Amino acid sequence: MEPIWILIAFLVGLAIRQVGLPPLVGFLCAGFVLSAMGVQQTEMLTRLADLGIYLLLFSIGLKLDLKGLAKPAVWGVASIHMLVFTVGIGLAVFALTFTGLGLFAELDFWTSMLVAFALSFSSTVFAVKVLEDRTEMNSRHGQEAIGVLITQDLFAILFLTASVGKLPSPWALLLIAVPLLRTPLKMVFDRVGHGELLVLYGLLLVLGSVYLFDLVQMKPDLGALVAGLVLGSHPKSSELSKALLSLKDLFLVAFFLSIGLNGVPTLQQLGIATALVLLLPLKAAMFFWLMTRFKLRARTATLSTLPLSNYSEFGLIVGAVGVTAGWIDPAWLLVAAIAMSISFVFTAPINSVAHGLFAKYMDPLQKFETDKRLPDDRHIKISQPIDVVVISMGRIGTAAYDVVSERFNGRVIGLDQDPETVRRHIEQGRNTVCGDATDPDFYARLGPASSCKLTIIALQKTAEAITIAELLRSSGFKGRIVAMAAFEDQVEQLRAAGVDSAHYLHDEIGIGLARTALDEIEADPPRAAA
Repeated sequence: MEPIWILIAFLVGLAIRQVGLPPLVGFLCAGFVLSAMGVQQTEMLTRLADLGIYLLLFSIGLKLDLKGLAKPAVWGVASIHMLVFTVGIGLAVFALTFTGLGLFAELDFWTSMLVAFALSFSSTVFAVKVLEDRTEMNSRHGQEAIGVLITQDLFAILFLTASVGKLPSPWALLLIAVPLLRTPLKMVFDRVGHGELLVLYGLLLVLGSVYLFDLVQMKPDLGALVAGLVLGSHPKSSELSKALLSLKDLFLVAFFLSIGLNGVPTLQQLGIATALVLLLPLKAAMFFWLMTRFKLRARTATLSTLPLSNYSEFGLIVGAVGVTAGWIDPAWLLVAAIAMSISFVFTAPINSVAHGLFAKYMDPLQKFETDKRLPDDRHIKISQPIDVVVISMGRIGTAAYDVVSERFNGRVIGLDQDPETVRRHIEQGRNTVCGDATDPDFYARLGPASSCKLTIIALQKTAEAITIAELLRSSGFKGRIVAMAAFEDQVEQLRAAGVDSAHYLHDEIGIGLARTALDEIEADPPRAAA
């Protein structure tokens, strides 16, 4: 039977992708199709779905900045939003109980608040997928969104712990010593190499931490997150995250299928779920307003808000606790699943054009900004005339920077969204600034009046490179744009977006290798055989 599930998931996911929606929406729909066919949830699918969530949280932990969670703009926004949304929507749901209509008739004040609390969460799975697809996990708005989600998840874990009516095992106090394991774990990390042992080590850490936290009656999901945090500062943490990416995506397919397998909705459940989706603009507006009150730029607030404008898998977990405890009707769990699925369908296409959307409505949105900016969310500043901009200062961008810097006498600037990367390059003497490569305000200063002659987009994500090229051209940039494509069929897409020279990455690697070899031969010709 499982091969049929995979076939249906593939076909529906492929069909959804053709209309511009992410495949995860198709996997949700595939779950509903399977449910209509009479397919029931299996233990294997549940285990695979759980593993997908564990890998997701582990990857978040690898990239998470704990200092970021302590910022008022993160925990303040998350806490106030959850409180206001829960109370406001909870009172509205409770008011509907007096009508005696359908599922509302069985709710009381506290169960109404529970339903609203479940709806206050935003989807970690959805937001991370959106940000990863756009390579924006380390951007300012990406860190804001992830920080809000992690804060929400911590509230969920506190609720789940309290809902079982018992405290964690006394042995849980030993978890305080987990940071002491960082040194030996990193020593092993240094020795696993770059192949299958690296992947196996990552899986071992995830499953081991999940088992350990479950053993002391702590939430297993938290164990996966903590394991990621322990190794997050290691130089190979990014490599491990990429190595586990395919496994994580595969197991998350099981997660989305399992949601759809909750059952085929009735007309009443579908109607309530649709009504709940109509609340999403209110949820988004609250996030945006709070973020701007906490001195974030309108652009950062907008791009942080859009991935959060949905309902969450954690809401389903909270709802499941209510069902298990007998507090709410099981039908509400299906309502939440449908509302979450529809929220994904509506918000996925909006997130795919997030940057263009902000550019279109930038002027009215900026009116909500406060007079002061947070130090890490100010406009990108260029203090001197420049000839070349190198976007993304990873290995490829760094190499490109060093080459062009020699020819243009240092009138080169590197742009990267990771503050740590920028700090390292500045220490090494490179003129580098921290900022988002898709910030239209930055490209407005590279328009016709700019002296910039060349922009090198050193990104392997074609979608982001296309966005940057379009922003440059729309701002009036007349210089040359050079970019690279990870796949051959993406070269033409880049050229259509305004890129002058689009190169296939692997061709360039081969050409560079050959040139290096020829230079070495010219510098030190091989001796003739005796």
